[in-house]
Amino acid sequence: RAERESGMDVELQGRNVELTPRVREHVEKKIGKLERYLKDIHATRVDLRHGSTRSQGEVYTAQMTAFVDRKILRSEEMHPDLLAAIDLAADKLHRQIKRYKDRRVDRWHDHGKPVPIFDEPELEADEEEAPRVVRRKRFEVYAMDEEEAVEQIDLLGHDFFLYRDPDDGAVRLLYRRQDGGLGLIEPINA
Repeated sequence: RAERESGMDVELQGRNVELTPRVREHVEKKIGKLERYLKDIHATRVDLRHGSTRSQGEVYTAQMTAFVDRKILRSEEMHPDLLAAIDLAADKLHRQIKRYKDRRVDRWHDHGKPVPIFDEPELEADEEEAPRVVRRKRFEVYAMDEEEAVEQIDLLGHDFFLYRDPDDGAVRLLYRRQDGGLGLIEPINA
């Protein structure tokens, strides 16, 4: 963990990856560029992993998470070359930052055309439109323990399952991860 000159906290972690000075320098350079585009980033976490996938074989995965005010911007990319994976993840996060800033500027300018923040090649048509809710669904959230929820997600074959913890009554979200495992989101009051 390191703190940059601007005061932004940067955390770099590696799993099955040697964090050489060259890798650290490359990550610092990429994070520094992101920071120039958005000053509100107060912390960034970079996770680097090495492993293999069925479709791509041996790959490096770079996941970057930027904490901005109460928002979290995250990107993840895979590539056989570690530095290329870092570059791809940083570029993806850069596009997310641009969309975030454009939406924020758009709100402040009476929903007019966003003022360009920095020069960047035009985004493809599918990246320009903000996602929108196209369907709403209401259903009862039943109380069950984690083990029952795991059984339920497998029975339904869904990618996620929402349930209520019987002990504290809090809503939990169980989801299927890309690596095939399950993740559990336990909300806490901010």
